[in-house]
Amino acid sequence: MRYRAPAILILLFAALCLSMLIAVATGPIRIPLSSVLLDETAHQIIFDIRLPRVIAAVLVGAALATAGTAMQALFKNPMADPYIIGTSAGGSLGAVASIVFLAGAGLPVFAFTGAVGATFVVYTIARRGGKIPVETLLLTGVALSMFLSAMLSFLMYTAGKSLHQIVFWLMGGFWTVSWDQVWVALLIPAGCVLIYLFARDINIISLGDDEAVHLGVNVEQLKILLLFASAVLAGIAVSIAGAIGFIGLITPHLMRTIVGPDHRVLFPAAILAGALILLWSDTFTRTFGNEMPVGIITAFLGAPFFMYLLRRRSAV
Repeated sequence: MRYRAPAILILLFAALCLSMLIAVATGPIRIPLSSVLLDETAHQIIFDIRLPRVIAAVLVGAALATAGTAMQALFKNPMADPYIIGTSAGGSLGAVASIVFLAGAGLPVFAFTGAVGATFVVYTIARRGGKIPVETLLLTGVALSMFLSAMLSFLMYTAGKSLHQIVFWLMGGFWTVSWDQVWVALLIPAGCVLIYLFARDINIISLGDDEAVHLGVNVEQLKILLLFASAVLAGIAVSIAGAIGFIGLITPHLMRTIVGPDHRVLFPAAILAGALILLWSDTFTRTFGNEMPVGIITAFLGAPFFMYLLRRRSAV
């Protein structure tokens, strides 16, 4: 694994760069990149529509994959994902409240606030005596998700003409992305780097909390870091693209089978793979899917693939 990992990372990076070029040139209207400087319409389509969408898809995919890897390390469970502690439900509730009460004004802000706010509530309830029991954190997140989902269902029931917009947003997609969202998404690399700086400590806590304490790791502070850094990354992703599932669940699990469990390699591998998966999913929807919400594609591909991974793992 140690000798194969650099080659895999280089291959993933090269594939991502090539995929971004292909994605920018691909769409309902095929535009050769050579014509961008000569054709004003082509220039506008590339730089005002496709390029921000491609960058947003890459960054959101990286955010979800990083948050998923961190959550799986925190819960020591490959079934965990960024939304397991209510982040998605909180972000969705905030977005839907913006649509219902403010006609969508400030939707990204409401979605981000809802996502991070839900995580803070879970943390506050689960914290006991300065410690955060992982089991309590998980159960609190599940309970809060159910409560927020009930509130979301109520808002959808009373939404009236806004229901179609709500349902479309909840499926996830990049059709409204502009450079304004891209500037916000540029916060994602900072969050990914912050989590990566603690990759060694994350490796240690996988041995168990007691062993990690003896090796000098502040376990509770690390839990708080993983919890809120992941929530911020997932919150930014939700605020830009809605609730897109399975990227944060499948990508870390897939990369773990390829590069191994060392988070110093797993994090960059998951970031690149998550960006690749979401980029190609979005490219497919806008090219062949008549702007189908990308969340449908990720769920359609992700669920069977994840069941295959589980079956293969149980057979080992």
